Amino acid sequence: MTGAAAARRLLLIGGGGGLVGRAILREFSADWQIRSLHRRPVPGERAAGVEWVPTDLRGSVDWPRRLAGVDLVINVAWDRYGSARQFRSLADGLRRCVRACESVPRLRFLHISVPDAPASLEAGLPYLTYKRDVDREIQASSLDYSIVRPSMLFGPGDRLLTVMLRLMRRYGRFPLFGDGTYHLSPLAATDLAAILRREAALPGSRNLIFGGPTRWRYRDLLDRMYAALGQPTRYVRLSPRLSVALARTIQDLGSRLIYAYEVEWLLSDRLGPPPYLGLDRPLQSVEPFLDEEARRLNVRNP
Repeated sequence: MTGAAAARRLLLIGGGGGLVGRAILREFSADWQIRSLHRRPVPGERAAGVEWVPTDLRGSVDWPRRLAGVDLVINVAWDRYGSARQFRSLADGLRRCVRACESVPRLRFLHISVPDAPASLEAGLPYLTYKRDVDREIQASSLDYSIVRPSMLFGPGDRLLTVMLRLMRRYGRFPLFGDGTYHLSPLAATDLAAILRREAALPGSRNLIFGGPTRWRYRDLLDRMYAALGQPTRYVRLSPRLSVALARTIQDLGSRLIYAYEVEWLLSDRLGPPPYLGLDRPLQSVEPFLDEEARRLNVRNP
């Protein structure tokens, strides 16, 4: 190993196997060493020189060993849906990680959380109650940290916009929850990775809620998606109550397409926060992404 390579700082990623983890890999791999803790291998990690450690963060982790030489920790780990027991064990594992990090000199900790939700969800949904427990553990620690709370993320292979485009393309119709006047601020996953890089270099601690460059009315965003596909807008209009009931039925059947809490959160109009400020370039608009994904769908399914 050359002296230059040996001097590279070491980043530890927890739970970096998904959309955000892939974006972090692209953002940091050129000039950071990366140690990634997650359960399954991810394409591209080996080619990028990532040290993948097969790890279930819910279990017993040898944190002193995994944190040896680490300068920066980025936690991505969380589940989209699960039982209270599942979230409790993951939160316990992350709290053990935070406590171990406190003993590492000059370590910075970045944690990806979520925006505010309706009070009923904050108090009664295990996904959120245990997520907030982890947030508070970090805030009460001696670490220098940034808790970043982005709005909806988009990127190739995401579980929202690309799925919505496929459904529109396949069926021609799409459900409209309520009147569609609530808002979203879509943020590119690659922009989130750039934001994490900037936050890694800043001193002190902060708790940030932000979105992408444009605050879209939900109905307008759907119209733009139909336009990208070159199809007329055709909606199945559902009342808010029926929208949540439909999503709950879908989740109870075992589908991961959508969950009832996601519809409640969307209808609450809390997912359109202002854009992040501070990058040395503009945040990416969602329109080019929609156009490119729609083109792929239309080429694949003429």
